[in-house]
Amino acid sequence: MNPYERYVLPKLIDIACSTGNVMKARASLVPQAVGEVLEVGLGSGLNLAFYDPEKVSSIVGVDPAAQMQPLARTRAASIGIPVEVLAVDVHGIDAQTDRFDTIVMTFTLCSIKDPLPALREMARVLKPSGRLLFCEHGLAPDPSVARFQHRLTPFWKPMAGGCHLNRDIPALLRAGGFVAEDFTTKYLPGPKPMTYIYSGSARQAI
Repeated sequence: MNPYERYVLPKLIDIACSTGNVMKARASLVPQAVGEVLEVGLGSGLNLAFYDPEKVSSIVGVDPAAQMQPLARTRAASIGIPVEVLAVDVHGIDAQTDRFDTIVMTFTLCSIKDPLPALREMARVLKPSGRLLFCEHGLAPDPSVARFQHRLTPFWKPMAGGCHLNRDIPALLRAGGFVAEDFTTKYLPGPKPMTYIYSGSARQAI
């Protein structure tokens, strides 16, 4: 890992992912979590303050970026819910099948190198009655914006921790074993190639 990835990128990601409109998107989604929760892409723990301690019994947060863990642990210490922070790859979650009541994934799917195996692993550890709560930026419906996303992504990825601007979130969820529900889309304020948001919940496909 080069110095940019170790020292600079985590701070930039934390700043970019904690802007007002992004935090509002988190605040509208995360409180829906219940029971035993798996958060995929915990990062620096920006979602932690939004979990409801009366509804959530525990949180397991996974993220391969170990350099983000200290800040995540600091934020976890103040929420009144047991939090386990693990620096592991989401492709191999060390958990039994059908363990979690809720999986939370926000602004994460864009940067997972192989998203389909990761989604299938999430489906494996989610209870049949459980829900995947997601808020992700991805491919825009406007052809001019989408063209720019495709052109920009190869240059954007090295600067933004592997982030893809052009992933088709609904198609990935379907291919990964989920059926989306309560599905909404919109542009957040800001440059359109970076701000088209898919949010909602999904259940395992039968």
